[in-house]
Amino acid sequence: MPLLISGERVDLAQPTGDMIRAYPHLEEKAKLLRSQPAQIVEPKGLLYVQQREFAVTTPEDGSVSILGSEDATTCHIVVLRHTGSGATCLTHCDGSDTEAEVSLIMSSVKAFSDSTGYGRLEVHLVGGFNDDRQLSQKLTNQLLRAFDLQPDDVHLVTFCVTELNDREEKDIHFPIIYGVAVNVKTAEIFPATFPEKGPDENLRSAHILTGATLTNIYDAKMEQLHIGPYFWRPFPHVDFWLEQDDKQILQNLSTSPLAEPPHFVSHIRSTLTFLKEHPFPSRSLFPDRKPRIYKKNAEGLWEQVCSDKI
Repeated sequence: MPLLISGERVDLAQPTGDMIRAYPHLEEKAKLLRSQPAQIVEPKGLLYVQQREFAVTTPEDGSVSILGSEDATTCHIVVLRHTGSGATCLTHCDGSDTEAEVSLIMSSVKAFSDSTGYGRLEVHLVGGFNDDRQLSQKLTNQLLRAFDLQPDDVHLVTFCVTELNDREEKDIHFPIIYGVAVNVKTAEIFPATFPEKGPDENLRSAHILTGATLTNIYDAKMEQLHIGPYFWRPFPHVDFWLEQDDKQILQNLSTSPLAEPPHFVSHIRSTLTFLKEHPFPSRSLFPDRKPRIYKKNAEGLWEQVCSDKI
């Protein structure tokens, strides 16, 4: 069963520009989304999703009401929702294995949705821009194809990607929206920025930098965030990278050096330092081979729970 817009199968043989012209309401919706200022989302009730992570939950969740992610340049943030159950998944895709990732998030949402009941699967795509290497366009096409290959009908509702998320300043292109959030209770999707990206921000970033595959970080039934156990080999040339100036790190460790947010280099340095401090996570971070588990406390903030209390 295919990817649908307004009940019609999407013709993926045509360029995305033709598709946008064929369905002007997609451009109007993208314009509306772009016009909204990014809301600052505080940690209370938030589950922040990093690159190559995903989380799925339902409106019944008593701990998490907002899923969100940011720092997407060529990456795309994908929200998949079942309108019947309200089961909602948010993921941050970078094109590493798009087809497998889409299958994974599809099955995760369907696991919370009664296939015999009412409702439909809706997908919202946000991110990317007109980058020089056309990595954004490539990822947009990969995602459209991957959803079109699914056995279930998937309705494309929001399409604010690549050329529809692009602005130009002094001949340099930038994304307009770098981050989005979805309110799991109301289904509202909005541009967002997040002062807090934890817990375990450096650990999770290190997992990405060492070649992680897409990882589910949340158990909605238990309302618990599960981080790890993650294992990697000592990061190659970590001392060399830490000795480089900001320009070298930006040029070599970003897919879009001119469009990165201001904190990109400090974030990479922090992650590299963490990798240097933990060359063997099986010894220093996960000696018992168990995940680090967090639950929301009474203030709505993540708090680590001891594994022997679970």
